[in-house]
Amino acid sequence: MARNEQLIRQHKILQVLERLRFGATLDELRDAVVDELGLTSLHTRSIRRDLDALTAAGMPISDEDTQRGRVWKLSRSDKGLHKLAITASELIALSMGRDLMLPLVGTQFWIGIESFWNKVREQLPDNVFEHYERYRRTLYVLGIPTKTYEKHQGILKTVNRAIQEHRHLEMEYQVPGRPASVRKVEPYGVVLFQSSIYVIATEQDRDGQDSDRLRHWKLDRFQSAKALDSWFKPDEKIDLQAHLGQSVGIFSGMEPRQYVIKLSPQAARWVEEDPWHAGQTLEAKADGSVLLTVAAYHDTEIIQRVMRLGVEAEVLSPEHCRDEIARTIRELADRYAAS
Repeated sequence: MARNEQLIRQHKILQVLERLRFGATLDELRDAVVDELGLTSLHTRSIRRDLDALTAAGMPISDEDTQRGRVWKLSRSDKGLHKLAITASELIALSMGRDLMLPLVGTQFWIGIESFWNKVREQLPDNVFEHYERYRRTLYVLGIPTKTYEKHQGILKTVNRAIQEHRHLEMEYQVPGRPASVRKVEPYGVVLFQSSIYVIATEQDRDGQDSDRLRHWKLDRFQSAKALDSWFKPDEKIDLQAHLGQSVGIFSGMEPRQYVIKLSPQAARWVEEDPWHAGQTLEAKADGSVLLTVAAYHDTEIIQRVMRLGVEAEVLSPEHCRDEIARTIRELADRYAAS
């Protein structure tokens, strides 16, 4: 069996044990894994090998004889948390990170964040927490929209299950201004970008042929989602980290394009202070201007940023991006002249 299939099965065993207070026998574990992963068959010997591998990896799994037979249990001991060795500065950093994750409120991710935060708080000495509270009153995290995904919690759980188990995902998806449509995709991951959650997945094209193009599906537009009883083999060539790092925004595309923007000295300072992308380059010219070169999948990602800079920025290439900005400026000029 492929390595990733073993990992998926072992992760499922942990999930089953986490929710069973009194543990499970090998047969019970085997039946649960077969049912939840949609397998046709699985021998208890495979379950036993997975349990041994998890134990060797340090997972707190123990076994004991009971009236039901030998059962395996996941320890819930919190002995290792007795009085955490954490400083007020570390606690401030942790709490600010928690603030940045506020868009995840209502999801299983936020439940984990809050559970960990509460464990930390319970174990801290009072003087450390008081010191933290004094400093926290002077530090604020702003600019995060008041947005949560609480109503999408069930959909997000289904999406994550499909990702972990390599199941096809059927979703009802509605782009603003268009009727909803049913789409069948192969999901690879989830990304949080500027307070919005996106599902990264490939989709069959209109002719039913497989496409190797990764698309980004905004969770806000999901009307429903269903993990199908059909599976796909993940493409080993897909590297999500590399894919997501190629563009300034969250648009998807086949290949990123290089954009060249002429900046005034003032605009160049702004772009230095708030970079558009880690891979951008800035080249000073003799006339005092600065050329910004940056990659993006879609013109819109660049146009929005350039327009915010007004006359302090000018797209030099590609030509179609210049044309789109020129068209937009003409329409705006006509609109404001009429008023």
